[in-house]
Amino acid sequence: MRLRELHIINFKSIASASCHFSDKLNCFIGLNGMGKTNVLDALHYLSFTKSHLGITDALAVRRGEEAAVLDASYLSDSEDVQSLLLQIRPGKGKILKRNKKEYQRFSEHIGRFPLVIVSPEDYQLILGGSEERRRFVDQQLSQQDAVYLNALSQYHKTLQQRNSLLKETSVSDALLDVLDMQLDRWGRVVYERRKRFIEEFIPHFQRFYTAISSGADRVSLEYLSGLHETEGRLLGLLTFSRARDRAVGFTTEGIHKDELLMLLEGELIRKVGSQGQNKTFVISLKLAQYILLSLSAQERPMLLLDDVFDKLDAERVERIIELVGGEAFGQIFVTDTNRKHLDEIVASLGDDYRLFEVSHGVITPIDYHEA
Repeated sequence: MRLRELHIINFKSIASASCHFSDKLNCFIGLNGMGKTNVLDALHYLSFTKSHLGITDALAVRRGEEAAVLDASYLSDSEDVQSLLLQIRPGKGKILKRNKKEYQRFSEHIGRFPLVIVSPEDYQLILGGSEERRRFVDQQLSQQDAVYLNALSQYHKTLQQRNSLLKETSVSDALLDVLDMQLDRWGRVVYERRKRFIEEFIPHFQRFYTAISSGADRVSLEYLSGLHETEGRLLGLLTFSRARDRAVGFTTEGIHKDELLMLLEGELIRKVGSQGQNKTFVISLKLAQYILLSLSAQERPMLLLDDVFDKLDAERVERIIELVGGEAFGQIFVTDTNRKHLDEIVASLGDDYRLFEVSHGVITPIDYHEA
C-alpha cells in the first residue's frame, strides 16, 4: 500500500496542507514543535482511526475549529486506487469513508491500510507498564488477524461486565459462571495467538538487533501468562480466584494480566540498558513488527520513522538506513531535525524521494527525485 496524496484541514497545528508523496521515501525536516510528528499522526489516524500519541480526538482538532478532515488517496499493491476520508468531530464521533462508502464499524477498517510507526513514545515499551507491551502485541495481531481482533474485543467487553458485577455485593455465582465461560472462550483464542506470534516474532527481532548493533549484545523476549500452566484454559483460574475477585472488586486472572519481558543479557533492559541499547531494542522491535505484518497482510505496510536517529551513533544510523532501504520495506516516511541525517538517507535510498520542510504547521516541498 502506498499513500499518493494527502489533504489536511484543521488537524492539530496544520490549518491546511496538500502533499503528493513518493512511492518510496518521504522526508520531513523541521525544528521540534513545528508539526512534523503531526503529519505522521495523521497517517496513523487514517489507518487506525486514532492517534499514535494516545490523545483524545478533541486535541486532534486545531484550536478554535469544530472538526478536522483527512482526505487521502492510496495505491494498492495491485494498482487499485483507494480513497479514505476521515472526519474527526469531537463530541459527535468520527466518520470514515473508504471509496466514498461509510464504515459502520471501525473494526472492519483495521488492517486494510497497514502501518508501523517508530517514535520516541515507543520507549514506553521498555519503561512503561505491562499494558504498553500488551498493546504492542495487540496492535500487531489486530492488523493481521480479524479473528484475534474480534476475540480481544469480546474478551474486554465481557471483562468490563464482570468487573462491574464484582463491585455489587449481591451478584450471583450463576451469572459469574456465564461470564467466566465467555472469558475462557475468548481468552483462549487471544492466548494461543499471542503465544504463536511471539514465537515467530523473536527470531526476526533478534536478527534486526544483531544487524544494527553488530552483534554487540544478546537480547530476547519472554511471554508470561497465567494460562501457561493451564494449557490455555482460563476457567479454572477464574473459579479459583473468584473469592479474591469479589473482595477486591475486579478480575485478577486472565490474558489482560499477560506480560512480555524485554531482556538484555538475560536482565530486564529497563534496568540495565543504555540509551543507545534501549533505542536499538525498540527500533528492532518495530522493524520485526513490520516484517511479520508484511508477511501476513494483504498489503505491504507503510513505515513511519519519527525522529528515530537522535542519540544514535553514526554506525547504527547507517545500518538502520541500509536495512530499511532493502526490498523488504515499502513506502517510508521519515522526520528529523537534523538535515544531515535526511541527506544521508536520500543519498542511500534517493532514486525516488520527496523532501518537505515543516514550519509552524506549514508543509513546503523543497526537493524531489522520481525514479
